[in-house]
Amino acid sequence: MSDKELDAAGIRAPRMRASYEACRRLNASHGKTYYLATLLLPPWKRPYVHALYGFARYADEIVDDLASTLTAEQKADWLIGWGAQFLRDVEAGGSNHEISRAVVDTVHRWEIPIDYIEAFLASMRMDLTRTSYDTYEDLLTYVYGSAAVIGLQMVPVLEPLVPREVADPYARDLGIAFQLSNFLRDVGEDLQRGRVYLPLEDLATFGVTHEHLEHGVVDGPVRRLLAFEVARTRELYRSAALGVRLLHPTSRPCIETALALYGGILDEIEKADYAVLGQRVSVSKTRRAAVALPGLARAWSARR
Repeated sequence: MSDKELDAAGIRAPRMRASYEACRRLNASHGKTYYLATLLLPPWKRPYVHALYGFARYADEIVDDLASTLTAEQKADWLIGWGAQFLRDVEAGGSNHEISRAVVDTVHRWEIPIDYIEAFLASMRMDLTRTSYDTYEDLLTYVYGSAAVIGLQMVPVLEPLVPREVADPYARDLGIAFQLSNFLRDVGEDLQRGRVYLPLEDLATFGVTHEHLEHGVVDGPVRRLLAFEVARTRELYRSAALGVRLLHPTSRPCIETALALYGGILDEIEKADYAVLGQRVSVSKTRRAAVALPGLARAWSARR
């Protein structure tokens, strides 16, 4: 499958193909929902999506993996050095790094603004020092770089039928909705890492404290807090969904499927009665298939 995608995209050089393949493996291993949706794109678009996701996933995984071996200062030094090298690679037009090579190629092919990369790296650095956010606006500053810019980077690959300034707000909302869904699914896991990605002002509004969450009991205040966050995230999905019609027909099934699958995380949280402090809810394989198969039929139809 990967060779067919690379051939379709016209990526011939062996080292470049190996780099795109490494990004694809990252996407397949760490972003199963995202990877499934990507398969609904025409083969020639997929390598570039794999590269953009692989870059984000690589940085995120490294930051988390280093947590047990390096001090915060050492992690920050590593991330700053790696990010600075990547920006130099973009300027030079090539890279010797296995992951960065394909990403640099993607950035140049699709003229992706370097500002998006810089915002992403800034949010990764925030993850090394911040464990909570006072307000929703504070959280959005982090989420812009960690997720919204991923959606914005994707826009040219998805071939919008309108100017970018028209399509971008929908992509930004979609990236934020995806990230907030992950935060809600992973509340318990993030607590174990000492992090809370729910705004502290929201906790205070519903009478919940950090210690309250650590107790792992989903009582009335916690349930009302999570219900509020779910409702707010759903509004972002509704906004983002309006932008699907602005994309090339061959890109729509991918985004429609991603919307349904990531939105399904919120459904599963509600079905579990918001019990996310001691477990990680997930969209079942049955539902994934029920969403993906019609999407595949639409994708084939659009390509014809």
